[in-house]
Amino acid sequence: MKALITGATSGIGRDMAALLSHMGYDLIIASRNTHKMKQVQKKLPTAVEIITVDLCCAEDCYQLYEAVKEQEIDIVINNAGFGAFGPFSDIALEKELDMIDLNIKAVHILTKLFIKYFKERNKGYLLNVASSAAFLPGPLMATYYATKAYVLRLTEAVRKELEKEGSAVKISVLCPGPVDTAFCERANVSFQLKGMKSKRVAKYAIEKMLKGQMIIIPGKAMQLARIGERFLPERALLCIAYHIQHKKG
Repeated sequence: MKALITGATSGIGRDMAALLSHMGYDLIIASRNTHKMKQVQKKLPTAVEIITVDLCCAEDCYQLYEAVKEQEIDIVINNAGFGAFGPFSDIALEKELDMIDLNIKAVHILTKLFIKYFKERNKGYLLNVASSAAFLPGPLMATYYATKAYVLRLTEAVRKELEKEGSAVKISVLCPGPVDTAFCERANVSFQLKGMKSKRVAKYAIEKMLKGQMIIIPGKAMQLARIGERFLPERALLCIAYHIQHKKG
């Protein structure tokens, strides 16, 4: 058994790598930080191949696929991503374009390539890591929220196509709320709500993915929030979202 995980050097990605390794999966982990990948590699009980790529570059996404396509991969997890906090007009455009490249373009390319790969074998699991941000507009994190909405809708649509084709391939999307990871430091935010432990999120995500659940929302609070938001008008959701975001600064 083998799994490929992007962004496995910290947080949820690292914890999913550890969990799958202890379940007996050999791993391929991919990021641009070779040093951190080697640290992960040393701590895990199964074979771990590391591939250094910058997934903000489309060419590196194709390079990653070419490097592993001859292997028997059972699980692909698109976890790499980042966010940025601040008014839309203040955040550097270059940073936002890098975010779009990593959070959308890389996920799109790898999802496309590996869904075709899995369909040829009529088996496999693909998990795209989005966020509860995917369910709302996100003033003060506008681009990040928009990228995660893309990941959610892409995954849902591909899932329905697979179901209509009678394929055994499963694609899921993980939409956690606040999680205690290095994400907050990179995005320059501080959550007001207590974040879930990344190990708990990783365990829940793997369990639900292997059961074929499409949208995976860890934690009762976020599950209830997801239900509640469906009954509120868009203007009210925008006001709530701004209030929550404003407190993060």
